[in-house]
Amino acid sequence: MALQIHPPPREVIGQIRAAIEAALPCDSLDVSGSGGHFEIRVTSQAFAGKNTLAKQRLVLGAIAHLMKGDGAPVHAIDVLETIAP
Repeated sequence: MALQIHPPPREVIGQIRAAIEAALPCDSLDVSGSGGHFEIRVTSQAFAGKNTLAKQRLVLGAIAHLMKGDGAPVHAIDVLETIAP
């Protein structure tokens, strides 16, 4: 079993925030977590008129690159709240 070393949680949270903010106009964005498991809460005008699945796909698509590969810093999104203002 190979030992996996993950970047510090603060660094990964910054990467998640930057990726979401680059993809969506955010009225508010809260990211927390560690150990590869994170919680994300986003309020965005981009969610207006979209169903839950479509809103979640926007967020998950923005961070997909952080979830790919064996050494990915993000293993799971335990909570994903997407809110239209």
